[in-house]
Formats: sequence, structure tokens, C-alpha cells
Amino acid sequence: MIKIAIEKKLQGSLGPMQMQLDLEIQEESFVVLSGESGSGKTSLLRILAGLESATGVIDVSDVVFQDNKSVLAPQKREIGFVFQDYALFANMSVEANLLFVNKDQTLCDELLAMTHLSALKTRLPATLSGGQKQRVALCRAMMKRPKLLLLDEPLSALDPQMRHQLQDDILALHKRFKTTTLMVSHDPSEIYRLADRVLVLSQGKVVEDGSAKAVLLHAQGSQKFSFEGELLEIIEADMIFVGVVAIGQQIVEVVMDAHEADTFSVGDRVQISTKAFSPSLSKL
Repeated sequence: MIKIAIEKKLQGSLGPMQMQLDLEIQEESFVVLSGESGSGKTSLLRILAGLESATGVIDVSDVVFQDNKSVLAPQKREIGFVFQDYALFANMSVEANLLFVNKDQTLCDELLAMTHLSALKTRLPATLSGGQKQRVALCRAMMKRPKLLLLDEPLSALDPQMRHQLQDDILALHKRFKTTTLMVSHDPSEIYRLADRVLVLSQGKVVEDGSAKAVLLHAQGSQKFSFEGELLEIIEADMIFVGVVAIGQQIVEVVMDAHEADTFSVGDRVQISTKAFSPSLSKL
């Protein structure tokens, strides 16, 4: 079991805020952190890694990362951290990047094979695509066989097809090495595919906690689904209007009447929901 009971003052999207978290996370689970920018998701990962300080207790599988008496140094924590920007050593080959962390050639070869990088092991990072670089970063994080794998929006810069392939790799590594994974993501399809549990943060606190299906669908009464998005455009077509909405990596169109077209503005944060298969928009 992983126990997290921490507090920290942060500068959030709306100004100063107090992070207050009291969580228990099952070992070998895949937890996705979601919520608006500036809600504390990346700060939580950095605190777990020992890269930021906080008050309180962090206990990972009976290894105390910190309490009111001591704080374990980052290099002594059994964690792997994958950043958005890859953070690879530019002057080292793919293989050398992995072996720099741990001289275990057998593990290195296994990771490269699992992520389809074996043929590229002598290449330098500058010669790789974004998806290949992220695979290398993921493999390097696994070279210590971490108990805790921390992923800070690692796929946000990739195209949808590459994201889908990397999701498969992440899930395969998570299961193969039986790690506990915490991943920051805003992509509903990614969250649905990967997460055993979703924690939605707002102003440093957990405001929703449940399965991906429960959190994403927000099923209430006869409502069939509900997603948040951004209104990109309102198009007039004959006697109706069509709202174009971005939801994660997807674009959807919703029929609107004249009153709704006057009520909404491009750039609004909206919620798309449906009852009896009739989609409707509402402002957030």
C-alpha cells in the first residue's frame, strides 16, 4: 500500500492555494491524475520523487519516503520519472542512456525489445522521432525496476496514432514489471484505456475519486454520458446551428437552436451531455 498524507502551499491557477492530500493507493494499480492546469498534479509527482518538499508522510510499500523526522533522498527512492521533454542525454546512444542508469544489459535488451527499439540502440536521441524518444525515456525510467512509476503527461506532444501505440507500451511495461503507476493526463480516451483509478484535483485537493468510467461518464439518472470540452466554432446551417467542440483529442459537432447559439460564445468551456440519445450543451 502507498500512503500519502501531505500539505504544501502552492501557487495555483487562481493564486495561492493549500495542497492537502490524504490518499491510499493500491500497489500495482494504474492511477491517472486529472484536473485543470495549476491544480497540483505535477507538484504531487515531484513531491513523491523528492524533487519538491512538503510536510507530512509518504510511505511506499513500507518504505518511508518522508515523515516528520526524516526525508529520503531522491536517488534512494525506488521511482522512475518520465517527463514531457524526454530529458535524454544527447551525446549518448539509446542503449547508453539506459545503461547509464543501471548496467543490467539483460534488462536493457528486454526493455528495448518490448518497445521495438532494438534496431535503434546505437542511434543518438537527435536522430529519433518524438515517439521513439519517449519510448527511450520510458525504458530508462524502468531500468531500476521502480516500485513507483511517475509519468507527467508523457504523450501530450505526440499525434493520436503515436499516443495510442505508446499507451500500449506503457500498459505492457506496467503489467510486466508490476509497478504502481501515477500518470498525469487530460485525454479522456487515454484515461479510459489506462486507468484503474482516476483522481481529479482542483486547487490542491481531490474533488473526484473513482474508476475511469465513473469519473468520465458522470452517469446520473437517465443521463447517458457527460464530457467537458471547449467550444471552437458556431456554424449556421439552414435553420439550425452546429457547435464544434474539442473534447481531449477529439472534435465533435452538436446541433444547437437559435437561443443556444446566442447564449454560447467561442472559447466557452462547455459540457456535452445526452439523455435519450439527444445531445445538449451547457456552460461550465
